[in-house]
Amino acid sequence: MDIVVAERVVVELKCVEKILPIHEAQLLTYIKLSGLRTGLILNFHTHVLKDGIKRLVL
Repeated sequence: MDIVVAERVVVELKCVEKILPIHEAQLLTYIKLSGLRTGLILNFHTHVLKDGIKRLVL
């Protein structure tokens, strides 16, 4: 699921064991297609949410 927040950030919500390179590539594609510069992957399959956050910037 993708969300654009305040027309500045693309947020990708995941619930997976581990964030894989394919997830990062998917987010980079969404960032490029939207014309934005920043994206976040939020993985909810972690004990502590801050361990499941990955930020990508073009």
